[in-house]
Amino acid sequence: MSIFSFVKEAGEKLIDLLTPGNANASEQLKEHLSKVGLGNPNVQATIEGDKVIVTGDVASQEEKEKILLALGNIAGVGSVDDQITVTGPVAKVARFVTVKKGDTLSAISKAEYGDPNKYNKIFEANKPLLSHPDKIYPGQVLRIPE
Repeated sequence: MSIFSFVKEAGEKLIDLLTPGNANASEQLKEHLSKVGLGNPNVQATIEGDKVIVTGDVASQEEKEKILLALGNIAGVGSVDDQITVTGPVAKVARFVTVKKGDTLSAISKAEYGDPNKYNKIFEANKPLLSHPDKIYPGQVLRIPE
């Protein structure tokens, strides 16, 4: 269990999500996860200030990491408190990288793997959060698989 930091100003804007006293925040987060293809009935998320606290069980490390990124890459979220348990086989934890201005998946691939042509590996590792290899933005956090 750990806390992951994110760029608060970057990410998808969810209307009223971080409004103090928003009684629907947990439901909005659950809907967001479902919208990006990560709806899991065993995962619950709540908000305290600019921090999302996520609990529950998932089947794989990959699913856990994608849920953390989906919740962290929301405008206004500064951190995600990971309290998710992986029930399936334990896999190696992926690295995470924050996209900088001017970055492309090819540039990130070259920096991480030494080969710009492995950009598709990063793209596939971040589906369904990414819809196209060219649609990344500064401040977004991506999974970098081994």
